[in-house]
Amino acid sequence: MDAYSSQMNRLIAELSRLPGVGSKTAQRLAFHIINMPKEQARSLADVIVTARETVRYCSCCQNLTDQEICSICGNPERDHGTIMVVETPRDLAAYEKTRKYNGVYHVLHGAISPMLGIGPSDIRLKELMQRLQGDVKELIIATNSTLEGETTAMYISKLVKPTGVKVTRIASGVPVGGDLEYIDEVTLLRALEGRREL
Repeated sequence: MDAYSSQMNRLIAELSRLPGVGSKTAQRLAFHIINMPKEQARSLADVIVTARETVRYCSCCQNLTDQEICSICGNPERDHGTIMVVETPRDLAAYEKTRKYNGVYHVLHGAISPMLGIGPSDIRLKELMQRLQGDVKELIIATNSTLEGETTAMYISKLVKPTGVKVTRIASGVPVGGDLEYIDEVTLLRALEGRREL
């Protein structure tokens, strides 16, 4: 016999499909949602549906946006001659928190991982190479310090070097095996300032 109604079980099941949400957390979230004022619950549902329908990739850097071009790429005050390559939009957000980087970004949406069957064609490398046709002076590779991140960095370096664009890699300070989104701003800033040419 189920402890909850079929609608409650369905809500818990859907919430538990979210990354990092186990069954206990899904239950807590479900009870929280059920106890919300109806307008607040409706607003949450509307925001989820609207975000899913309107958020897309920036046509320039591949970051998530609800416009054709994101606010970073559309900002004329940014240095469009310097591109920082990151794995995810969360990594981009981590660097933006430092408020010290004034260039633009390119989001790969992943890293090369032969073990997981993710190759160069599965991440946004083609779009990056198209951007390098413009007036780009430096490409900063800021992938994670994991095996996949290092593999991706070396692949990009070998791909870009023949174009004559300066290729640098963020410096140490970012721990090996660490994800950029969890690293504090000071460590990220030191890694950016101490980048080296590949």
